[in-house]
Amino acid sequence: MELYNSTLESGFILVGILTDSGSPGLLYTTISVLYTLALTSNGLLLLVITVDARLHVPMYLLLSQLSLMDLMLTSVVIPKTLVDYLRGENAISFEGCALQMFLVLTLGGAEGLLLAFMAYDRYVAICHPLNYTVLMRPRICWLMMATSWTLAFLNSVIHTSYTMHFPFCMAREIRHLLCEIPPLLKLACADTSRYEFMVYVSGSIFLMPSLAAILASYTFVLVAVLHMSSGEGRQKALLTCSSHLTVVGMYYGAAMFMYVQPSSYHSPRQDNILSVFYTVITPALNPLIYSLRNKEVMGAFRRVLGRFSFIQDGGCHIEAL
Repeated sequence: MELYNSTLESGFILVGILTDSGSPGLLYTTISVLYTLALTSNGLLLLVITVDARLHVPMYLLLSQLSLMDLMLTSVVIPKTLVDYLRGENAISFEGCALQMFLVLTLGGAEGLLLAFMAYDRYVAICHPLNYTVLMRPRICWLMMATSWTLAFLNSVIHTSYTMHFPFCMAREIRHLLCEIPPLLKLACADTSRYEFMVYVSGSIFLMPSLAAILASYTFVLVAVLHMSSGEGRQKALLTCSSHLTVVGMYYGAAMFMYVQPSSYHSPRQDNILSVFYTVITPALNPLIYSLRNKEVMGAFRRVLGRFSFIQDGGCHIEAL
């Protein structure tokens, strides 16, 4: 097949789920609502954690990073998808494709590592409460966040640069919602089998230890919770951990299907559904899962609303005088 030498000038065409859908209008509306919900809920959670000093503890600092990652991840993909559908154009430049892939890999990888650190935080809080202030002191908490971003950044640089160095064929259509490794490799006019195996290995190395650490942490937590004498404390711990595990299941399930599953099992329809799941559904649900059943977050939200209402009422009162 003829090599497409002008990819740098012409870029690619994203044939995503809206293009292939039988009801694109309904799907467009659904994705728009979910994106709005993701922006609003993550933005509010970030605001509440930043403004309320009572939430300036490791658990909520890590949660604020999760909201920031979700907010950025969904904004890297969904606005372009919605605008492209309205304009009837699905083109993306070579540089734009590389940038989108880099950002998605960075944000997605950082989120996976952060979830492991959040699990460790809950393990320390429940199993070693007397040592919590030492084991989760601010310096360690910031180190966890920096480690998540740094390792994900390095992983993303390697995979983005290697994926985009391949020559691509005349067919420039990426049958996917966004620029990601598996669908892009299908367009390569070179043998990608070794690199596909490398993606499988690196994906396993990146995901499996984190998942194992999460499962181990929550196993210890569950044992400790079952031995609690306080019914109220047991219920609070179970609610917190079940929320975390729900988020872990959604994230790791989609990531493993996308990057650990062999390429022969991939199909455009399945990959498109997965991409919608982790680019808009999960970011929309995460803050709701963490906040709706969390009395501390809901209490802080009411305090922040009350504070802004007081400031607004005070301003109106001054104007009246």
